[in-house]
Amino acid sequence: MINFLFHILISLSYLFNPIERTSWIYESNGINEVRIYSDNYFVVSNYNINNKKFISTKGGFYSFKNSKYYEVLEFNSLDSSLVGDTIFYSDIKIDLDEENNLITGIRIGEVEYIPNQPNHVHEYDLHGSWLMSGIERRGEMRMRDVNRPRKTMKMIAGGRFQWIAYDISKKGFYGTGGGTFTAKDGKYIENIEFFSRDSNTVGNSLEFDFEIKDKDWHHRGFSSKGDPKYEIWTQRKQ
Repeated sequence: MINFLFHILISLSYLFNPIERTSWIYESNGINEVRIYSDNYFVVSNYNINNKKFISTKGGFYSFKNSKYYEVLEFNSLDSSLVGDTIFYSDIKIDLDEENNLITGIRIGEVEYIPNQPNHVHEYDLHGSWLMSGIERRGEMRMRDVNRPRKTMKMIAGGRFQWIAYDISKKGFYGTGGGTFTAKDGKYIENIEFFSRDSNTVGNSLEFDFEIKDKDWHHRGFSSKGDPKYEIWTQRKQ
């Protein structure tokens, strides 16, 4: 009876999106493939951890529908012609640890992922897909319309972060970077594992002072080039 109820609960959690606010990794011959899920949005990136080489990234909206999994692409660094396409998968397999009620792995297509398990801590729930809504230039804060086609987005989930600059209307991809993060005692630290624009920054850590004001995420610090940085990020609304 207990096992029967457990499987019902797992089936319900599956229907209600068990991979939301999670991150997953697949490793093979030095190549990492990382998936981040939050706010019904996904991003997947490939990079070589050994030679610090960024390979590719793509992302967009995802959903379960009629027990099937699908993705709608908003950007694709390898092939912009695929932007706007919907990719259907016949099924998504979820591996369970019944004793501890944990999802221990997922399979999408032919790729099997394990959960990302970084040593991370946070004092505020930063999970989400965030759009840059303000940036300081020459001492003046310049606000941005987050609904415009040109976007800078940051995904946060499961101890992973990734930012992406892209344009929906032009199907343009302009850069990305990501890795692991910690957020505690007002300090947000990014540990860079890949960066499409400058591989020399891989392995570095960037520290920012952060706080949440009126639901917006403010952080101050220095860029990978050492320039002062003050940014405001707003949670993306579907």
